Amino acid sequence: MTAAEQRTVPVDESWQELYAGAARDVYRRTLLELAHGDDRIFCVDSDTGGFEDGFAAELPAQYVNVGIAEANLFGMSAGLAAAGLIPFAHTMSAFATTRACEQLKLDVAGNNLPVRVVATHGGLSAGHYGPSHHALQDLAILRTLPHLTVLVPADAGETALAVRAAAHHPGPVYIRLGRNATPQVHREPYDFCIGTSVQLADGDDVTVVATGPLPVHYALVARDFLATRGVSARVVNMHTIKPLDRAALLRAARETAGIVTVEDHVVVGGLGGAVSEVVTAEHPCRVHRVGVAEGYLDTVGNERELLQDGGVTADRVVAETLTLLESARTDNPNTRRR
Repeated sequence: MTAAEQRTVPVDESWQELYAGAARDVYRRTLLELAHGDDRIFCVDSDTGGFEDGFAAELPAQYVNVGIAEANLFGMSAGLAAAGLIPFAHTMSAFATTRACEQLKLDVAGNNLPVRVVATHGGLSAGHYGPSHHALQDLAILRTLPHLTVLVPADAGETALAVRAAAHHPGPVYIRLGRNATPQVHREPYDFCIGTSVQLADGDDVTVVATGPLPVHYALVARDFLATRGVSARVVNMHTIKPLDRAALLRAARETAGIVTVEDHVVVGGLGGAVSEVVTAEHPCRVHRVGVAEGYLDTVGNERELLQDGGVTADRVVAETLTLLESARTDNPNTRRR
């Protein structure tokens, strides 16, 4: 099924109401629903809160809280997976990929065990806690780990789809979520498929590839503004970072003047780096990357404020798109002038 075909699934009238909240709340609800139907599914928590009144109360035999001990979280989850169970290990993104990276690398990914790591507070969504909770390097780290599938849903509804798809996916899976309620990107259900992307808007001038809730939202906002300038921008939600949807990227490289990537992550090693690796090897094109340049912000603030400080905004997407098109026109005078 192509990305365009995925968007034609009939609308579920309750979809927008059901999935209007924060992705992490939808994750908890979806996990509980899955666990009621499969006693192999375990919730392994690291004292993050939010599971006591739901999962722990209803299915105490399938709930384990290891405390604030992320290394133990992954070690125990690996053991449960080796015993034939399906553990969902829950922690914050900053701690999953830095504090407990050794256990994630050796116990989980290195052994190709079916642990599902669900890491909330991705990017700068925990900006009010300060730099210790910023997760701006996680995707770069995760892309280097063997056997690991990496998913970044764009909203709460896609989170439910991703959790269901991950439950019985072979090998380890990492799902990166934000903390806060964000705009709904998908206003209808679709056939979520790991390893593909979703084309949210057609366009033949340039392609904007984004990952994560606010980056995808900013890409769509930028597209609307660019349309007023006569620019036709294709928008792709790259919900799977590993493995990437190479076919969609190569189509973009062949059919448009270039690619602008958008992510709430350092520009080194994340989505922009991954996209560049694909097109450089198979169909070179211009790639402009929108992300946090330095990879570290020493300030405290809300998510949108910090993203603005880091240079991740809809205005920045517009500026990079126009710069890319102007450069393409210089290289090839047949490119339409904007």
